[in-house]
Amino acid sequence: MNWTSYSEPLLQGAWVTVQLTVFSTLLGAVVAFALGVGKLARNRPCRLVSIAIIEVFRGTSLLVQLFWLYFALPILGQAIGMDLRLPPVAAGVLALSLNIGAYGAEVVRGAIQAVPREQYEAAKALDFTPRQILWRIAIPQAVPEMMPSFGNLAVQNLKDTALVSLISLGDLAFRAEQIRNFTQDSTTIYTLLLFMYFGMALVLTAIMKLLERSVGRWRTTKA
Repeated sequence: MNWTSYSEPLLQGAWVTVQLTVFSTLLGAVVAFALGVGKLARNRPCRLVSIAIIEVFRGTSLLVQLFWLYFALPILGQAIGMDLRLPPVAAGVLALSLNIGAYGAEVVRGAIQAVPREQYEAAKALDFTPRQILWRIAIPQAVPEMMPSFGNLAVQNLKDTALVSLISLGDLAFRAEQIRNFTQDSTTIYTLLLFMYFGMALVLTAIMKLLERSVGRWRTTKA
């Protein structure tokens, strides 16, 4: 078996990795905005829940989170009479989303708080409600500031997808390990794996840079 025969299973695994990255990054962005805004909320229960979720998922290992969702959650479900079993894909996407969302929440919070105080005072003078101030004043100005950090988180999320191989999800890392166990050709397999992750990271970085420039142009046009 030579390196050309490795391409089909590795490409199949790469496609799973791409899907995991896309779905978990998009869902993670939603989680980040929800938790970031929630942490700034005036409603105390909402703020405390957001802080608790952020601290738990930032303060624990992604691997432990993944194992808890996939192995421990179904056992908890049995104890309370509910079926809480998650397919490997759902467990992987959920764990990655919550993890990147917790880190992204701090990016959202920081960017919103970085909006000049004068902007808030001017909006209040125009009799804007707190919700209008948030969605019409703060977030449009904060989003461009978030983009570089979100780009870094997206690339980190791509690399973190390798952990889902540990719950038998057929991603790139899982396929590579299968081939290595069969052929014992560690050097070739891990070299290919290295370059494939590097290539995907370059593509993702380029996409995030384009998105960052597009958001910057949109902000300039609105201004």
